[in-house]
Amino acid sequence: MTLRRLGFLALAALLAALIVAGVTATRLVARWEAPFHGYSTADVFVEIAPGSSALAIAHQLVGSGVVQDLWAWRYALWKTSLGRELKAGEYRFNRPLSALEVIDKIAQGKVHLRPITFPEGLTISAMALIFGQSSFGTTAAFLEASRRVEMIVALDPEASSLEGYLFPDTYSLPRTATADDLAETMVARFKVVFGESLRRQAAETGLSVPEVVTLASLVERETALAEERPLIAAVFRNRLSMGMALQCDPTVIYALDRAGLYDGNLTRANLTFDSRYNTYRYSGLPPGPIAAPGLPSLEAAVQPADVGYLYFVSRNDGSHVFASSLREHNRNVREYQRRFFRGQ
Repeated sequence: MTLRRLGFLALAALLAALIVAGVTATRLVARWEAPFHGYSTADVFVEIAPGSSALAIAHQLVGSGVVQDLWAWRYALWKTSLGRELKAGEYRFNRPLSALEVIDKIAQGKVHLRPITFPEGLTISAMALIFGQSSFGTTAAFLEASRRVEMIVALDPEASSLEGYLFPDTYSLPRTATADDLAETMVARFKVVFGESLRRQAAETGLSVPEVVTLASLVERETALAEERPLIAAVFRNRLSMGMALQCDPTVIYALDRAGLYDGNLTRANLTFDSRYNTYRYSGLPPGPIAAPGLPSLEAAVQPADVGYLYFVSRNDGSHVFASSLREHNRNVREYQRRFFRGQ
C-alpha cells in the first residue's frame, strides 16, 4: 500500500472520528439542554445554604433529581457564566427544567415563598396564634416582635406595642423569614397604605395618626360591611365632638381579653370593668388601637359619613340600624334586640 493511500485512509479515519465526536457532542449538548425531571414526587424542595459552593449545590440538585448529572451542571455553568451569582434560599421544583433553567432560577434568587394571611380586625394575640400555627416560628416570637415600637415611633411616640400598625394582608415570605422580618414587612405595608394622602386628611380633621388608627380599629371591630363603616365612624366622631362616651362593646372585650377574663360572652356586668380601654367607663378614645384596621376602616375614620347619627344597634344579621335620638334608638333596640332574643 502506497504512502499516499495510507495518508488518505488516515485522513478518512480522522474525519470519521471528528464526525463521531461532533455527533456525540451535539447529542450531549441536546441532552443537557433538554428539560429533566428525576424526582418521583409532585415537587421537591432544595435548601441552598449561604456560602455553598457551585459543586456543593450541584450535588444537592443531582441528588434531588432536579439536574441529570454533574456534567450537565458543569456545561450549564460554562454556558451561562453564572457560577458566582448563585443565591442561597429554598427553591421549589415542580416541573421538568434544563440545567440551564435551573441555574438561571437560582441565579435570579427565585426562592419559594410561603403565604401567611392575617384577616382584618385581628389583635396582636390573634395574629400571634396564626403565626405560631405556620411554619415560620412560634407564637412567643411574634409577640416579642410586636413589641418593637421603634418601628412606629415617628407615627406614634407613645405606643406600647405594634397593635393596629401590623397591616392585615396576605404576605408571601421565604421559609427562613422570622417574626421580626414579618413584623417589619407588616409595618412597612401599613406605612404605604396609610400614606401621605390619608395622613393629610387626618391632620385636616384634627386627628393624630394614633387617634385615626384607634378610631379605625373600633370601626373595624364593629362592622364587616363596607357601606356601614363611614356611618359607624360618623357615630363615634359625633359622640366625641359632643363629649359622649363611645360605649363600644369591642373595647370592653379587648380590655377583658388583655386581662385574661374574656370567655366569649359579654355581660352587662362586664361593662363596668375598670380599664382605660372600656369606653363605657371612660370617655374619649381608648389609649390605643384594639385591632388591626384595613384600608376601608382607615378611610372611614378620616372621611366619616355626613350624618347626625349618635346610636346604632345590630339587626342580628350582620348589619346595623342607626338613630339620631335616644328615643329612636330605644325603639330600634326593642324591635331588633328584645324581640330577637324572645324568639330564641
